[in-house]
Parts: sequence; C-alpha cells; structure tokens
Amino acid sequence: MGTTAKEEMSRFWDKNTKSNRPLSPHVTIYKWSLPMAMSITHRGTGVALSLGVSLFGLAALLLPEQFPHYLAMVKSLSLGPALIYSAKFALAFPFSYHTWNGIRHLV
Repeated sequence: MGTTAKEEMSRFWDKNTKSNRPLSPHVTIYKWSLPMAMSITHRGTGVALSLGVSLFGLAALLLPEQFPHYLAMVKSLSLGPALIYSAKFALAFPFSYHTWNGIRHLV
C-alpha cells in the first residue's frame, strides 16, 4: 500500500535534517558572470522604464497645466550643463541598454 503525502514529506524532512544539508544554495556561493549581471541589469532597466512611463502618463493625466508650462519651469531653474547632461544620460541609458540587450537576446 502507498504512503500518504504527509508521510512522504515527513520522511523527506527527516532525511534532510539528519544529513545537515542546506535548504537551497545561498546567493554568495555563485560566481558572478557577465551574462548574470546583464540579465539583472536588463530586468532593472525594464522595471525602471515601466515605472517611469507609468508615472509620466499619470502626471500627464493628473497635473493641471500642460507640458510646456512645466518645461518652462525647469528651464527657469538655470541648471548647470553637468546636471542637465547627467539627467539626459539617466533618461537615455535605461532605454538604450534595455533595447540593445533585448535585441542581443533575440539574436
């Protein structure tokens, strides 16, 4: 006669407890590789892009003024070129990386 699922699970956990095996490998035992880092970065840029597009769309719906008003507000701050180029890079990098990494994956 067969055993029940409860008996099987009990036998499994007894065997693991007696052998002192870890439940699963810990993240620190893996050696970092370029594909692993690229995959994590791809996921991160995807999340950042989806959040950014969602927030921009929500702002377009809820803010009372039109876009040129807010653009004029940013221009009136007279931000330095270093900050402007840094902001442009922060906007362009996730988009370009995510796009090219996705194409690389498909190829």
